[in-house]
Amino acid sequence: MNRQKHSCDVLVIGGGPAGLAAASCAAQSGARVSIVDDNPHLGGQIWRGEHQNASNQEAALWLRRVQEANVNFIAGARVFEQPEKGLLLAETFDSVLELRYQKLILALGARERFLPFPGWTVPNVMGAGGLQALVKSGLPIQGKKVVVAGTGPLLLAVAAYLHKHSAKVLLIAEQAKQAQLLAFGFSLWRTPGKIGQALQLKRELLGIPHRMGCWPIAASGSEKLECVTLRQGAKTWDVACDYLACGFHLVPNLELAAMLGCALHKGVVRVNETQETSIADVYCAGEATGIGGLELSLVEGQIAGFAASGQSASARALLSERKKQQRFADALNRAFALRDELKDLPTADTIICRCEDVSFARVQTQSSWRAGKLQTRCGMGPCQGRICGAAVEFFLGWQPESVRPPVFPVKVGSLIQSAETAE
Repeated sequence: MNRQKHSCDVLVIGGGPAGLAAASCAAQSGARVSIVDDNPHLGGQIWRGEHQNASNQEAALWLRRVQEANVNFIAGARVFEQPEKGLLLAETFDSVLELRYQKLILALGARERFLPFPGWTVPNVMGAGGLQALVKSGLPIQGKKVVVAGTGPLLLAVAAYLHKHSAKVLLIAEQAKQAQLLAFGFSLWRTPGKIGQALQLKRELLGIPHRMGCWPIAASGSEKLECVTLRQGAKTWDVACDYLACGFHLVPNLELAAMLGCALHKGVVRVNETQETSIADVYCAGEATGIGGLELSLVEGQIAGFAASGQSASARALLSERKKQQRFADALNRAFALRDELKDLPTADTIICRCEDVSFARVQTQSSWRAGKLQTRCGMGPCQGRICGAAVEFFLGWQPESVRPPVFPVKVGSLIQSAETAE
């Protein structure tokens, strides 16, 4: 494989909202700033495709700021190893990049949490955000019957998007209790902008049933999804549908931060008031420091960008805004906390690890994440535990014990380049 070299003052990993905010603010100092992302365009998952959509004013604003600041964007590159301090290796389609930097900002984002239940591997059962991304990429959804289920505000946004694109959204099944959601709604008086967003979503979803304390317990179909079984209290019933968009909130992407040695606390990257991690000159912003939504990601990205580029006064000026957004994030995570009843979702023969075809019965006999890997190969497949890891953490209380390079599956040629770089 080809080897390419790139150097900059501030390197940002991740091109979502936090990464865009960090890069544009860091560039205001005159520093050479680069963003690396494995997608072909900036925007991350939340602003996927918004480089072509002028109607999203906030996305357009941050994309324009990055462009005007002459931030260098390296697309289609996935960081997989750190041979030495100040040097990261990233794999592209046909080369390995050596990325040298003075300051590093991790804007790693999050992924959906999947909780396996009987039939969750049936075709057309997919993540809520995953189905939305496919529709954005051209999947025809017009006239298709869709059930949206799981937990978190993402469900409402996905349902509204699918409804707008002519899908027949049959219902939204939210596992959280009604009392929790009402308390969350009352807490929004502190953030008037959120009230406006909630009312807008309610208008867009007018006429679509929204059941609380409700979740899927099974999916079935001969060749693809035909039916979803839902539970609400003591009642269960079947709903015929074409797609199940199902996600149980979000899980921070921590693998790269853990590999670099950043301290973690309660499942997120630990940072100080300027978003600096336990490693000097390495900063982290966005969902990897705690699931908190778009506004918190943007303000954390700005603080990290200013701090990493020596603009301390500008960083500190945003601390009060971050505190306000963190209060909202705390209320959000309390409202959508997973109920204990969901631990009964998998049956003995439910597949937990799709990569290695490992059933729940097999992992139940193990005592830890390490033992599960050694004895069943759970978490040893191509996704490297990104799907099953969050599931067994919830079901069995397992905690990840280590992250080793490469943090993503890479080509043999990339591993050879890595060894040569180390030498």
